Amino acid sequence: MKLVLLTLRLLCLACLWPVALLNNPYPNRKKNKDVYLAEHGKNRFRGRIDYKLKRKDSTKSLLIKTEQLLRIEDHDFAMRPGFGGSAIPVGIDVQVESIDSISEVNMDFTMTLYLRHYWKDERLAFPSSNNLSRTFDGRLVKKIWKPDVFFVHSKRSFIHDTTMENIMLRVYPDGNILYSVRITVTSLCSMDFSRFPLDTQNCSLELESYAYAENDLMLYWKNGNDSLRTDEIALSQFFIEEFHPSHGLALYSSTGWYNRLYINFILRRHIFFFMLQTYFPTMLMVVLSWVSFWIDRRAVPARVSLGITTVLTMSTIITGVSASMPQVSYVKAVDIYLWTSFLFVFLSVIEYAAVNYFTTKEEMKKLKQLKLSGYDASQAMAFDGCFHDQDIELSAFPLSDLNTDPCMSSQNSTTPDLPPVLGTRLRRRRSIRQSVNHIMNNSYKIDSYSRIFFPLAYFLFNVIYWSIYS
Repeated sequence: MKLVLLTLRLLCLACLWPVALLNNPYPNRKKNKDVYLAEHGKNRFRGRIDYKLKRKDSTKSLLIKTEQLLRIEDHDFAMRPGFGGSAIPVGIDVQVESIDSISEVNMDFTMTLYLRHYWKDERLAFPSSNNLSRTFDGRLVKKIWKPDVFFVHSKRSFIHDTTMENIMLRVYPDGNILYSVRITVTSLCSMDFSRFPLDTQNCSLELESYAYAENDLMLYWKNGNDSLRTDEIALSQFFIEEFHPSHGLALYSSTGWYNRLYINFILRRHIFFFMLQTYFPTMLMVVLSWVSFWIDRRAVPARVSLGITTVLTMSTIITGVSASMPQVSYVKAVDIYLWTSFLFVFLSVIEYAAVNYFTTKEEMKKLKQLKLSGYDASQAMAFDGCFHDQDIELSAFPLSDLNTDPCMSSQNSTTPDLPPVLGTRLRRRRSIRQSVNHIMNNSYKIDSYSRIFFPLAYFLFNVIYWSIYS
């Protein structure tokens, strides 16, 4: 009988042993109780990790406590604070980090800034014994109400997200909130290029609430003029003369009036770059075109090639400047200078065309006179220098003709010289027509006059230009 009872007990234990193993949640509890750190195994004092650290992560419970502390689930944060009452004041504070680029072609600028919002939401007030604020990142921001500020006339904008979203939320025990974001925005700047490149541009970045009119939300600068702060900003083509905030109202016909804040800054362009790239090369091309006035008027290839080269170089300079500028419908200051300089270069080519024409006409006239006086035509051409033939005999010409230049002879050789009258100093002035005819019959004087007229006219133009635009 005792043997049967013992056998039954052993059978019961054998049946209950697997069930006990399945119901035990810590089969290796004793084994995991003391865990030795492998990386510090050779140290004298071996560290141990208490098994209690294997429990659930404490940050999750802390987040739950934070949400319970701020009573986020108890309120509808889709509505603004104080809904149905007066407008909620939202203070704005901006710190400009950098102005990344300014584009004249697209008429815009890119700016990176810290945008800070200040408002009070009593729904987020919490009890605190030490009156310390609590700071959170972007994960809690999505669960509460915040102002819907946007940038008017912005083309592109984004919040920096390296290594995390650059968002900071700070909540104070009395419900005051600081919400800060780091943003890069590209915004429109209506530029006036009538004085380019001696211009000054006024640009502004405008902030406004998108959904809440002035009856619901009132935007204002938190600290007045001190609400706008800037870091050390250096630009390649501009000098920042002034940074100042301002405010106003914007009217939309369908939705009403909205508060608008302005970040105004004045940019003055550096002229030295354009002096090196545009003005100095243009001046040199104009002066180079004057060299043809000192080249012999019979050297047709030299003077023509010099004139064409300067004209093409001026065209290249004008094309390069126009390619880097927007297609505006008005005349810019640089256009006035470039096209006036181009006109001087072009007139130097026209001047030689006139000299060559009158010289040829004068030689043909001399040739006709030589024919009437019995000289051979080919010999006359060779003597003049416009046509050369080695078989021509020049000994038939009188010695007096060899000592004179037919192209520099006077207009009327048939007019007899009147003897001077003693005691009189009266001199008859030439009329304008006679002066023109005299210059036409003495074409070499056109070069002589051009050597004086062109530099004086260009110098006068520069004095007037720089006195107006500088």
